[in-house]
Amino acid sequence: MKGLDTNLRLQASPQLSNVFLPKRLTLVRNLNFRSSSSSSPAMLKLFSSRVHHLTPAIRPGPRSSVDSPLFKALSQLTGLNRRSSSLGHRVFFCSDSASEAEAAAEVAEAEAEVADSKSSSAIVSTNPKPEDCLTVLALPVPHRPLFPGFYMPIYVKDPKVLAALQESRRRQAPYAGAFLLKDAPSTDSSSSSDTEKNISELKGKGLLERLHEVGTLAQISSIQGDQVILVGHRRLRITEMVSEEPLTVKVDHLKDKPFDMDDDVIKATSFEVISTLRDVLKTSSLWRDHVQTYTQHIGDFTYPRLADFGAAICGANRHQAQEVLEELDVHKRLRLTLELMKKEMEISKIQETIAKAIEEKISGEQRRYLLNEQLKAIKKELGVETDDKSALSGKFKERIEPNKEKIPAHILQVIEEELTKLQLLEASSSEFNVTRNYLDWLTILPWGNYSDENFDVVRAQQILDEDHYGLSDVKERILEFIAVGRLRGTSQGKIICLSGPPGVGKTSIGRSIARALNRKFFRFSVGGLGDVAEIKGHRRTYVGAMPGKMVQCLKSVGTANPLVLIDEIDKLGKGHAGDPASALLELLDPEQNANFLDHYLDVTIDLSKVLFVCTANVIDMIPNPLLDRMEVISIAGYITDEKVHIARDYLEKNARGDCGIKPEQVDVSDAALLSLIENYCREAGVRNLQKQIEKIYRKIALKLVREGAVPAEPAVTTDVEEAEIVAKLDVESPEKDAAKELKEEEAETKKIAVEKVMIDESNLADYVGKPVFHAEKIYEPTPVGVVMGLAWTSMGGSTLYIETTVVEEGEGKGGLNITGQLGDVMKESAQIAHTVARKILLEKEPENPFFANSKLHLHVPAGATPKDGPSAGCTMITSLLSLAMNKPVRKDLAMTGEVTLTGRILPIGGVKEKTIAARRSQVKTIIFPEANRRDFEELAENVKEGLDAHFVDDYGKIFELAFGYDDKQQD
Repeated sequence: MKGLDTNLRLQASPQLSNVFLPKRLTLVRNLNFRSSSSSSPAMLKLFSSRVHHLTPAIRPGPRSSVDSPLFKALSQLTGLNRRSSSLGHRVFFCSDSASEAEAAAEVAEAEAEVADSKSSSAIVSTNPKPEDCLTVLALPVPHRPLFPGFYMPIYVKDPKVLAALQESRRRQAPYAGAFLLKDAPSTDSSSSSDTEKNISELKGKGLLERLHEVGTLAQISSIQGDQVILVGHRRLRITEMVSEEPLTVKVDHLKDKPFDMDDDVIKATSFEVISTLRDVLKTSSLWRDHVQTYTQHIGDFTYPRLADFGAAICGANRHQAQEVLEELDVHKRLRLTLELMKKEMEISKIQETIAKAIEEKISGEQRRYLLNEQLKAIKKELGVETDDKSALSGKFKERIEPNKEKIPAHILQVIEEELTKLQLLEASSSEFNVTRNYLDWLTILPWGNYSDENFDVVRAQQILDEDHYGLSDVKERILEFIAVGRLRGTSQGKIICLSGPPGVGKTSIGRSIARALNRKFFRFSVGGLGDVAEIKGHRRTYVGAMPGKMVQCLKSVGTANPLVLIDEIDKLGKGHAGDPASALLELLDPEQNANFLDHYLDVTIDLSKVLFVCTANVIDMIPNPLLDRMEVISIAGYITDEKVHIARDYLEKNARGDCGIKPEQVDVSDAALLSLIENYCREAGVRNLQKQIEKIYRKIALKLVREGAVPAEPAVTTDVEEAEIVAKLDVESPEKDAAKELKEEEAETKKIAVEKVMIDESNLADYVGKPVFHAEKIYEPTPVGVVMGLAWTSMGGSTLYIETTVVEEGEGKGGLNITGQLGDVMKESAQIAHTVARKILLEKEPENPFFANSKLHLHVPAGATPKDGPSAGCTMITSLLSLAMNKPVRKDLAMTGEVTLTGRILPIGGVKEKTIAARRSQVKTIIFPEANRRDFEELAENVKEGLDAHFVDDYGKIFELAFGYDDKQQD
């Protein structure tokens, strides 16, 4: 018994559950298999002899391989190892879950039952014989059909069917019909448990309709609980139903169609099946066990058995297997089996390829891992390299060792504690990575490492002048800072805020200051910043936590006293994560930033030596607590003369170099630059001017390339044409030389003309398009009721006309209508101006009832532009009085200032911008409030040149300046 235990592995493939039982195998001696297609001994002998003469491909190789399991299986398959038909050498498998002793008893019982049998049979003999069973119980088989000669376990849930099966065994007629179930509409999406439930619910005709007509007569081998073991005998076909519960049917026994054993086609097909089976046996040990076991208890293969065996053990689906079972033509059945086995062979090859690839990948990774571990062990043993923890600790200690004396004591204590903690943690834990990153930041910061500052005031002046034209007040403040540092011997961090319109060079000034002081430069923009963690850092407990921008700055520059430019500070956002403006207070406050605390580092950092430079377009948008900590330096913008110098000395030179154009190839006239500034780039900054100059030079570069590569018009004739002319006219040699010299001279002239590009006011529009701005001075001279005011905008200063006209006159129809998209402040200024104008007119011309009987309309042109601000009161009063007295104001006059109800003139802002706007509009006389006298006097001389400025504190003086002129002198 032990020698016959084949150690089958049925759980490897579900389709093999109908081949052999997952039970202990019990030997039944002296039994012979009685097949439905049993052949005569002569036929079996003929088949065996045919198989014996197969090609050497299926013969054994060297003698040493005769005893191999594969050769034995093939020998059994092909009949090379013929066995005698004596009793005691055939075995079959029966279900037995008992021990070996029970198995031996069962063998003895089986031997006693067949003691009188004359033929050797593998099936337990019963009474009546299988061919006598014309009425059988119909058992549904859910997954695959049962083939003759194979076992199949099924589970019977119906108690009546189970009782009928047990009764059949007791009557010595243990036979039933096994029929495959047809597909139900819902089986594709239902589970196996749902399918079994549906089968148990089928009864009578409903079950009969779901069964295939062709099935297998099965012997009931054993019944254990609800598990019934069936052994297939022969094919059946259902003819009619006998009873419904349990389902009993009449059947016809089917026999294979007659066939010629010597037919070459059948033999060739069978040999191909055997060859394919042999190839599969090489790759699958499970199939070898099947072949050995089958040949042991069934006997030699015949053509029908060979077809049934191949279809039963291959992985074909239920429909293909049922097609083989229903086929009675042996040749067709062999062909169907061959097709299924070929598919199985392909699947086996794919499986082998996949398994090999996965095995190679796994073995390669394991080998690499083992080699790496061995390499680490060898290096550690030789002292070449320590483990990861020791290497990290050594790296961190090397960082802090050079500056250990400069590092504060509380920082050193934290570093030592974290290093100790790192040694106690596992390298695979998440806390290890957090501690490592924390130590990385702590040790890489420049504790006490300051750059050597240059306090040379003359050198700083040269650097600032090289980078920027004008801006004397800004340069003066920087030089003051350097001078204080030189006298004290050390620098002190300050917070400077550069405010001004876009494009005036605020950011580049910060970079120039850093170069002048020999400090490292770091810039970060806070425009739209809505997260406090960007400034103060994240807590270390968060995933992906990082320090704030200031700590990142110190790591980047490597010094503790850099110049940090905080750009666009007036555009700080405010989101759900806190208020960044409030978080900047600790960073920028000189009293607090000596002990700045970052949330990630959780240790104080000294930022008192850092020079902070902030930039803003409008300081009104900066919160007052933050603005209070800054020293504001206003950059008003550039006048036309300054823009011309900047364009010549900086912008034009950079644009020419970027485009690869040489200075001798281009000539841009002063008139062209002046026209470009006045008509295209009137804003306060020079960024747009830089774009326009770059545009000009790009077009010049394209023109030079085109004209240099393909001349527009040939100035002289070609060499071929010249030769033809000379040949025709028979020109003498001196004339030839003269013609050649003329040609070279003209070519040189053309070359110079192509390379030299002239840009003047006449052709400027060809490069930059039509003018964007037009002259702001609309009227010449100014009519009655119109006065020029001065306004400040974010783009700089501009002139602003205020117009007043009469809409309707009549007794008691006095009133005022205001248009021009004015803000609330300017609307109030208009109402105040109307009241003050009536009061002044009553004093100057008591008998003039103009305001009482006239409905007026005051308008500020450019209605699409919103306008607001407290500086148009005196201009509005003057416009109203001009209309009331029917007298135009003084020629070339502009004014600005706010008026109270009592006629007092209040100070205004933007003196420099408004002065620049007045000069741009060719105004000669300007009126400012008395309180702005100092602001005007501080302006550069080139800004004030050619202007007659008057400072007033009461409107009476404005009245005299605007209307107290001699008509003849005015003309």
